[in-house]
Amino acid sequence: MNRRHFLQTTAAATVVPALLSGLPIGAYGFSPELYELTGGATQTDHVLVLIQLNGGNDGLNMVLPLDQYSALMNARADIAIPEPQALRLTSLTGLHPAMTGMKNLYDNAQLGVVQSVGYPNPNFSHFRATDIWTSGSDSNVTITSGWAGRYLNGEYPGYPTGYPNAQNPDPLAISIGSVVSNCVQGPSVNMGMAIASTSSFYQLLNGVVDAAPNTPAGHELTFIRQVVQQTQVYTTAIQAAAGRARNLSPLYPPAGQNSLSDQLKIVAQLVAGGLQTRVYVCNLGGFDTHVTQVPLTGSTTTGTHATLLGKVSEAIAAFQDDLRRLSVQDRVVGMTFSEFGRRIKANSGKGTDHGAAAPLFVFGTSVNPRIHGTNPVLPQNAGVNDNVPLQFDFRAIYASLLKDWFQVPQSTLNALLPSVGGPFPYVPVIRPGVINGTTPAHLSVTGFRVFPNPVREGRATLAFEAQGGHVQVLLFDALGREVARVLDRNLPAGACELPLDMSGLAPGAYHCFIQEEGRSSSQLVALE
Repeated sequence: MNRRHFLQTTAAATVVPALLSGLPIGAYGFSPELYELTGGATQTDHVLVLIQLNGGNDGLNMVLPLDQYSALMNARADIAIPEPQALRLTSLTGLHPAMTGMKNLYDNAQLGVVQSVGYPNPNFSHFRATDIWTSGSDSNVTITSGWAGRYLNGEYPGYPTGYPNAQNPDPLAISIGSVVSNCVQGPSVNMGMAIASTSSFYQLLNGVVDAAPNTPAGHELTFIRQVVQQTQVYTTAIQAAAGRARNLSPLYPPAGQNSLSDQLKIVAQLVAGGLQTRVYVCNLGGFDTHVTQVPLTGSTTTGTHATLLGKVSEAIAAFQDDLRRLSVQDRVVGMTFSEFGRRIKANSGKGTDHGAAAPLFVFGTSVNPRIHGTNPVLPQNAGVNDNVPLQFDFRAIYASLLKDWFQVPQSTLNALLPSVGGPFPYVPVIRPGVINGTTPAHLSVTGFRVFPNPVREGRATLAFEAQGGHVQVLLFDALGREVARVLDRNLPAGACELPLDMSGLAPGAYHCFIQEEGRSSSQLVALE
C-alpha cells in the first residue's frame, strides 16, 4: 500500500480523518510567488460539488446524438435508445428517457452539457484513468496530488497547521464515500475530510459510533472511534451547520434507495447551514457496463444503465430543488465526471467496453444553459476499437470553473494544471453575467414545460407556476425572429396550463420563451 492510498483509506475509515490532526507540510508545495498570484484565500461563498460516476459511463447512451442515429444504430442496435423516446434538448441532441429530472433542469436554464470530454492518448485502465482525471495530469505523467487539492493548498498555505482558525473555521473540502477522493489531495496532505457513508454523517451529528464486537479487540475499536470523533477539530462546526438547516425538497427518494441522493442531501443541508466548505465530492458506482447494460429481452430504455442514469437525474434534480427551497441555489455549481466513456460499438454481451471521450454535465442556477460543442461524428460502420473523438480536454473544464467560479488568475491556472498541451482553451460553462456581476444568477419560471414535444398537429400545452403578475410568452424561430406572441397579460398566482397553437407555422425547431417579473425560462420545441 503506498502512502497516498494509506492516507486516503485511513481518512474515510475514521469518518473524519486523522489527516486533519497536524501532519507536517513536506518540501513539495506552492511557492510564495504562486501564493501571491492567488491573492491568498479569496473571499467567496461559492461551492463546487463534484460527482464522480465510477466505472466509465457510456456517454452515447446518456446524451443522444440525434443527427447520428443511422451510424449509432449500425454500431449498437441491440442497446441503443429508440430515437422517438429521446428526451429532446435540441433538434439534434437528446437525453436518455430515464433522465427527466435533468431534462427539466435544462429546460429551466440550470444544466449545461459539455460534449466529448477526455484527453489525448487515453488510458483505458480504471485505476490509471481515475488518477489522470482526479490529478489533472497528462496521460504519461504521474501526479500524486489532486487538481482541487492543489487549488485549496494555494488558497490556504500551511494547512493543516493553524487550522481551523477564526477566519477559516470550517473544513476546506468534504468527500463522502469509502475513500477520500484524490481530487482534493494536496501536495503533502489531503485538504479535505471524509464522511465514510451517509449513516456515518448522522452518527457524527448524534455523537454515536458504529457498534463493535463484544470482544477485547472490539472494545478497543470502540474506544479508538470515540477518540477520533472527540478529537476531530471540525466536528463542532459540522454539527452546528447541520443543526441550522433541514432538507426541504419532497423530491428526494426514501433514504437508502439512491446513494447519490443521500449524499447530496448532506451537501444541501451543510451549505444551507452556513458551512463555508468550498468543495464537496460525491460518487455513484456501477458504470462499468461490459455486459447486460440493457436487458437481454425487452426495452433498451430499461436495465442497468437506465437505472444508474435515473438515479443521477433524480438525485441532482432533488438537490437543485432543495437548494432553491433553502435559498442557497446561487451559491452552488455542480459537475459530473467519469474516468472514461465507452466504445461506439456494442459488444456481444449487450454491453460496451472501455472507451475514451464522453459528455459531462454542469448544473446550477449559474451555469451556461447550453450544449458546448457538437454531437460526436460517428463512422457509419464503427469497428470494435472505434472511440468517440475528443472535443474538450477535461482540464479545460477544470480551468474554466476555477477561473470563473473561484476567481483564480490565469497564471495560477497554468501552474495548477501543467501540461504540454496547456494552457487550455476557455469554455464558458458559467454564465458571464454571474461572474462580472452585471446580472444576478438566473431565476427560472417554476415548472415551465411544453407538452407534447415534439408537437404534432400544431397543438400543445404550456404549463408553469405563475408567481402572480405580468407574464409574457413568445415563440421564436431558429433565426431568432418572433413568430407568435402567445401570452402578454397579468395572471394570478398558481398553476397554469394554456394552449399553444402552432398550426400556422412550418415544421421545424422553435424556441418558446417565458418571462415573469425577473424570472425567465426557455424551451426548444420541435414542430412536426
